[in-house]
Amino acid sequence: MNNAAPSPSDDGRTLMDDPAPSPEKRPRMASETPLIREYWAILLRQKWVVAGIVALALLAGLALTLMATPQYSSSARIEISRQQQQITNVEGIEKSDRTFDQEFYETQYELLRTRAVAERVARELRLANNLAFFAAHGLDPDNTPLLASNGGAPSREELQNREKLAVGLLLGNISISPVVRSALVDIGYTSGNPTISAQIANAWSEQFIAESIDRRYESTADARKFLERRLLELQEDVQDSERQLVTYANENDIVVLERVEQDGKTVASPTLASRNLSAMNEALNEAVAQRVLLESQARTGAGGDTVTNPAITTLRARRSELQAQYAQLMVQFEPGYPAARVLQEQIAALDQSIAREEARVRGSANDQYRAAVEREETLRARVNALTGQLRNQERARIQYNIYQNEVDTNRELYEGVLQRYREIGVASVAASNISVVDEAQVPGGPSSPNLPLNMLIALFAGFALAGAAVFTLEQLDEGIRDPSDITALTGLPLLGAIPTTDEEEEDIGQIIQDPKSELSEAYLTVRSNLAMSTNHGVPHSFMVTSSRPAEGKSTTSYALACVIARTGKKVVLIDADMRSPSIHGLFDMANELGFSDYLTGHEDLGPLVQQTNVPNLWLMSAGRTPPSAAELLSTDRTREMVAKLREQFDHVVMDAPPLLGLAEAPLLSRALDGVVYVIEARGVPTRGINMSLERLHDSNTNVFGAVMTKFSGKESSQYGYGYGYGYGYGLSYGREEKPA
Repeated sequence: MNNAAPSPSDDGRTLMDDPAPSPEKRPRMASETPLIREYWAILLRQKWVVAGIVALALLAGLALTLMATPQYSSSARIEISRQQQQITNVEGIEKSDRTFDQEFYETQYELLRTRAVAERVARELRLANNLAFFAAHGLDPDNTPLLASNGGAPSREELQNREKLAVGLLLGNISISPVVRSALVDIGYTSGNPTISAQIANAWSEQFIAESIDRRYESTADARKFLERRLLELQEDVQDSERQLVTYANENDIVVLERVEQDGKTVASPTLASRNLSAMNEALNEAVAQRVLLESQARTGAGGDTVTNPAITTLRARRSELQAQYAQLMVQFEPGYPAARVLQEQIAALDQSIAREEARVRGSANDQYRAAVEREETLRARVNALTGQLRNQERARIQYNIYQNEVDTNRELYEGVLQRYREIGVASVAASNISVVDEAQVPGGPSSPNLPLNMLIALFAGFALAGAAVFTLEQLDEGIRDPSDITALTGLPLLGAIPTTDEEEEDIGQIIQDPKSELSEAYLTVRSNLAMSTNHGVPHSFMVTSSRPAEGKSTTSYALACVIARTGKKVVLIDADMRSPSIHGLFDMANELGFSDYLTGHEDLGPLVQQTNVPNLWLMSAGRTPPSAAELLSTDRTREMVAKLREQFDHVVMDAPPLLGLAEAPLLSRALDGVVYVIEARGVPTRGINMSLERLHDSNTNVFGAVMTKFSGKESSQYGYGYGYGYGYGLSYGREEKPA
C-alpha cells in the first residue's frame, strides 16, 4: 500500500509521534453542572420509578381512607394562669417566679399528658366497665378476650387489666394543643363515638384541675410532717431550758416580777430585790427631803405651818371680823361703850386662842423633825441591806441570763416553726390557677378520615419515598452517566458519545453505513477526534476494547472501520475476540478462516482477509475458537501480522476482547499504536473501568481516548448532543448467530 507501516519499538509497541499521557498525568476536569440540571437529569432517568412509587402511595392513601372508621374529635379549652389565686395572704413553700414562663407552661403541657391524669379519668368515668368506650376504639368485645363477659361480672384482676387498657387508649388518643401566645390550651380527644369524645375531653380538663390541686396539697405534706417532728423537738427544748431557768432562780432566791420582751428576746427582767431596793431608795429620798425641811424650819424658828393651818386661819378670820365691827362702833361710840367692851373681850379671847394654837403647832413640828430623823435612819439601813442582797443576786444573774437566752432562743425557734407550719396549712388552700373556658361539645360530624388531606399526605409520602428510592438507586449505580464525567473520573479524553437506538441488531449495520444517519455522524465525530490524537491523523493501527462484554465495542470497531473507509482509506478490520466472534455477522459473512488461523501458523494472509460490501473495507474474521487464546497471543505473530497488513492497508482496526477477567487485550495492545476504550453509559462502575485501564497502563499501552456508547441525551445534565432518538441495541456476548 501507499502508506508504510511504522517501525516497532524495542518493547514491541509501535512508536507514536504524540502518545497520549497516562491518566496520572491527565488533568481532571471539575464538573460545573448546575445542580438543577443534575437533578432534572436524575428525574428523567428514574421517572418511571418515581411515577410508580407515587402512584402506589396515592392508591394506598385512597384505600386506607376508604377503609378507615370515621373518627369524631371533641375539644375543651382551659386557661392556665401563671399565678394562682391566693385565698389568704400567706406565702406557700413554692416561690413565685415569672422569669421562666415558657418552662412553666411546657411543664403544664407535659403534665396534661401524664398517665396520672388518664388514670383519674378512667376511674371517674368507670371506663373499665364501659364496653362502648372500647368499641369506639375498634375493640370488639366478642373478639377481645379481655372484654368478654363470660356470663358473669369481671374479676378484680380483669378490671385492673381493663383499666390499664383504657389508660393506654386514652393516652393514645388525647391531644394537647396550646394556643400560640396565650395561656389557653385545647384538650382534644378522638374516638369513634362523638358522645364519648366529648365526655372524655371534659373529664380530662376537670381531672387535670383536681390533680393539680391534689399535687399542690401533697407537695406540702412532707413539709408539714417535717415541721411536726421539729415542733415536738423544739417543744422539749423549750421545756428543758425553762425548767433549768426556774431551778436556778429558786436556788439563788431570784424572784422575777415580770419580763420585758422585744422581738422575741428578753431585754429586761426586774427581780423582787431590785424592785424593793428601788422602792426603799425612793422612800429614803423622801425621808431625807422631809428631814431637811423640818430641820430648816426648826433653825429659823418658823417651825410649824401657822399660815396654812385651818384652825388658826379660822380664828384669824373671826378676829378680823370682830375688829371690823369694833372699828365701826368707835366711829359712833366711846371705848367704854358696852358693845365695844364686849367686842374687845372677844378679840382678846381670840388672840389667846390663836397664841395657844400657834404654840401647839410649833411643838408638833419638833416632834415631826425627830420622827423624820428616825425614819431616815431606818430607811437607810434597809437600803444598805437590800443593796448587799442585790449585789449577790447580780452575780448570780450572769448564769441566769445565760439560761434566759437559751429559753428565748428555743422559744423563738419553736414559735417560728409553728408559724410556718400554720402558714403552709393555710397556703395549701389556695384556689386553682386552672379554669375551664369552653367545655367540649358533642361533634356534629366526623373529623377523619379526610380524603383530600390524606391524598395530599400520600402524595408527599410518595414523593419522599420516591426520593429515597431514587437516591438509593443513584448511589448503587456507580456507572458513568454523563460523557462530561469521563475525563474527570478516568483521566481519558472523550472521543465522542454514541446515542442509544431502538433499532434491531440486524439493522445497525445498515444505519452505520448510511452517511446521513445520526448514528453514523456520531461515529464520524469519534473518527475526527481520534484523528487529533496524533500529529499524522487517524492512528495507523488501533484496537477497540471495553471493560466487559456487551458494551458496544464490536459495533464501535465496525463503525470506525466503515467511517474511515468512507474517507477513501483502505481499512482492514480484524475480529480478535476469538472467544466470542461477532464482526462477521455485521457483514453477513462466514467465519471459516481468520485471525486464529494465522496465529496457529497460517502464513498466507490472502485467504484470511475478505472483501466486504463496504468499499475500501476488508475483514479478517476471528476464525476457529482456539483452546487457549492467551497462549496464542503470547508470541510475536500478532505484531508480524499487523506489520504485513500495514504494508497492504492504510489502517488496521482490531476488535479486541474485554479486559476484565481476560488476558488477551493487554497482549494485543503491544502490536498496535494504541487503544480506543469503550465505556457503556451507566454500565461498569468507575472503579471497574479504572482497574481495566490500570492493566493497559501496566502494559505500556497508549490509550487514545474513550467512547461512550448507549448514551441517552435526555439523561445528560450538560452534554448537549440533542439526539432525538434512542440507541437501544443489545449485544449478547457469546452469541454466534447474531452480530454484537
